[in-house]
Amino acid sequence: MTRRSIDLLADTNPNWVNVVMDQFDEFLCDHANCERKASALAMSLVVKYPNRTRIIPTLIDVAREELEHFHQVYALMESRGLTLVHDTQDPYVNGLLGVMRHGREERFIDRMLVSSLVECRGAERFGLVAEALTDPELKRFYTELYKCEKKHGHQFVDLALKEAPPDLVYPRLQQLAEHEADIMLSLEWRPSLH
Repeated sequence: MTRRSIDLLADTNPNWVNVVMDQFDEFLCDHANCERKASALAMSLVVKYPNRTRIIPTLIDVAREELEHFHQVYALMESRGLTLVHDTQDPYVNGLLGVMRHGREERFIDRMLVSSLVECRGAERFGLVAEALTDPELKRFYTELYKCEKKHGHQFVDLALKEAPPDLVYPRLQQLAEHEADIMLSLEWRPSLH
């Protein structure tokens, strides 16, 4: 199967990264929570869709990679004297969840595609962070995260395509990408991934 590129329909304003650089410790705390939630989401999808055996191995791999990222960010936080913080509402993710359809198959497709868009947006922003960092170790870490999150973005579309035909997946991806762009552009800038 030919993999179509996944293009976000709006770029993050490059000045967003200044907020992150000015409050990098707060960004790390949010980043850790995002990685933890991404791992938990992948495993929750395994639990929710146990009969969709073609997608389970990939979901397990994603969960493991996201858990490893959480571990790496947590170690980085510890080295800076930071501790985990309570999770807060994510207006970006909540906005995307709010446009998901109901119905067994529609919900499944939307769950995969929303996950794809979240991963792609995370990749884009990790790329911006990597470019802005001056510490070579941190730059390398965020460059690797960029590559991995982009891969995850493609994997979630591939998972949808294992269970639904392209003529249902790609038009819906376009619709959700339009919502995603509107949501992203409406948010205030915070020292957070979304």
